[in-house]
Formats: sequence, structure tokens, C-alpha cells
Amino acid sequence: MRNGEREITTPVSLTAPGGGLNPDAVGWTRRPLHDTSGIGSGDGLLPDVWGRNKRWEYWLVMTPTHLMSLTISDVDYASSHTVWVYEIPTRRRLDVTAIVPFARGSILPPSLKDGMRARGGSLSLGGRVREPGPGHMRAFIDSDDTGTRLRADGQAPARRGSAPGGIEKVRFDVVAHRAPNHESLGVVVPWSRERFQYTVKETALPASGWVELDGELIELPEGESWAILDHGRGRWPYKMEWNWGAASGWVSEPAGAERLAVGLQFGGKWTDGTGSRENAVTVDGRLYPIHEDITWDYEFGNWEAPWHLHSPSVDLRLEPIWDHDAVTDLGVLAMKAHQVFGYFTGTVIVDGRELVIDRMLGFAEDVRNRW
Repeated sequence: MRNGEREITTPVSLTAPGGGLNPDAVGWTRRPLHDTSGIGSGDGLLPDVWGRNKRWEYWLVMTPTHLMSLTISDVDYASSHTVWVYEIPTRRRLDVTAIVPFARGSILPPSLKDGMRARGGSLSLGGRVREPGPGHMRAFIDSDDTGTRLRADGQAPARRGSAPGGIEKVRFDVVAHRAPNHESLGVVVPWSRERFQYTVKETALPASGWVELDGELIELPEGESWAILDHGRGRWPYKMEWNWGAASGWVSEPAGAERLAVGLQFGGKWTDGTGSRENAVTVDGRLYPIHEDITWDYEFGNWEAPWHLHSPSVDLRLEPIWDHDAVTDLGVLAMKAHQVFGYFTGTVIVDGRELVIDRMLGFAEDVRNRW
């Protein structure tokens, strides 16, 4: 089963007829080819499946001055939908989360290859997504003629007395533009026939649109705004740790050549021992997988210290500017994430040529879940 370095070039079902992992699905792709409609359905065919299904859409948008994100998820027993924004110059932030029991009201597409329509947010007692208000959030994802449209709004909870210096309300409407030849990294991670994950990571998608912070409308700067996707469908073990890092930006080749749109994508820990990797570089829309293990050197707990990611083809250092900490600990269920944003500097070797990365905005994260 451990043939994760095999490129898949034709459509394939993630699950077998009995509901477990289809061995033919294990490998990597340049475009979404996996049918994942078996995740979250037909679970009566397998014991101990309910509660192990995990489905999500995570989008990140980065500009030189602002970071913003939305997540729509369904993990069987609950949904955890989020909208957050961070203003780099002022260090102001806003995080709004909606935890919905049994994932009521969540809408996620069966498979990424079939297009995108996703919905999630705070729910009323009647099961409808709430209108904007204190402590509420909503998120919408839709396929667009030129890519994917991302819309979200969120508001801080009502407070007594004067509010601290922070962002109270956020709205954004952004399109992640996808050229017809733009490639993404799809990978199936096979922990076992019962536990497995299909992930799609897509970087260096040009973004346009606007974000509104407390009534101030800010247009995303053309040519300097990027979107990154993390799409997930699978059945997970109860306990898991992982590293993920990504970045997008421009790289100039020597001798004054035109700029290249480059996306970096690295992962670690959760793929160990499976034969699969999720390391790649995208250059002007072309995907170049890195079939090497990346070493992640960082000081756990000291999130302001530099990170070093390295392998025979990768030598990158991340200089942090902000730790997006998201910690929930309910004992049996716990999610502890530190997504450290900053600037990558160093080199990557792609198809025999060295690309010099100079202060490319991105992140590296340490996540430890019991879920």
C-alpha cells in the first residue's frame, strides 16, 4: 500500500467498495482527481468510523499588510468554523469561531474535482446560519469562472466596558484566481486501510478583492496578494501531530529575467512511515514535487525564535513576526496549534536550478491534536 511517490493521472475513488482505503488511490496528483464522496457516508459498513471522519476547507489570504482566513469543517461530532484577520503593521487581530454540535448546517462538497460550494457559520436554535452580530461568524466558498470566491464576516463578542485595542468587525470578499494550467499538490496519506487522509495543497494563487475592518474598506493590492488552500477529506486517528509550512511570492531569476510566481509547500510528522510526502514547489503554476523528507528545526514553545527547514534541495529560514495561537483543551478533546507567520529566506532547488527566496511571506506551524 505504501506507494505514495506514484503519480496518479486518472480519476480514482479514495474509498474501496467496503468503505476502507482504496489502494489504487495512494499516490500524488497535479490536479484534483480523487472522488472523496465516500467520506462521511456509508459509515455503517465499517466499525468505529463515526467520529473519525474529517472534512474541511481552509483558505488563507496574504497581503503585505494583512492576513485573513476562513475555515469550514465537519468532523462528525462537531463543526469548527473560523474567520480571522491580522493587521501586520498594527498587530491588531480578530478571531471568531463557531462550534456547532454534530456539524448541523455545514455544507461541504463531496469532492474537490466536482467544484466548490461550502457554507458554515454560527447557528440559531432553528438551525439557520445567524446574521452578523456579536460573537457570530459566517463563511462562504464558491467556484468562480476565474477561480474560487471567498466571502466571510465576523464580529467580536459583546463586552462590558471599554473594548481593548483590537478589531471588532471583519468582512472580506476575495477571489483566488486560478489559471487553467495552475497545478496543485494532491496526496493520499495511508496510515492504514481504516485510517487515511486525502489532502490538496495549492499555493501562489493571485488574489483580488477587499477586506473591511471596523468599517474601513481596504482593497487587496494587485500583484502582491496571494491565496493558499488546504483541502482535506479522510478518516483520522484520535491523536496526531503535524508540521505544515507554505508561502507565496515573486522570485527573480539571475541575469534580469522576468519574475517567477513561486509557491512553497512543506509538511512533516504526520506522513512519517507512510511512504507519502507533501513537499513541493510551484513555479508559474507548474508543480515540482520534492521527494525528500524535510527536517524541521525549531524551539517548541519559543515561537518568536527562527525556524530552519532543510533537506538536500531545501535550505530555508523563517523569521517570525506573529504566532497565530489557537488552543482548545477540553481534556479528551484538545487542539493546540501554533501557526507562526513570518518571512522565508534561503534557497530551493527546482528541476536542477536554484531559486533564491528573499523574505517571502508565509508560515510554519506546529499542531498537536486529540480529536
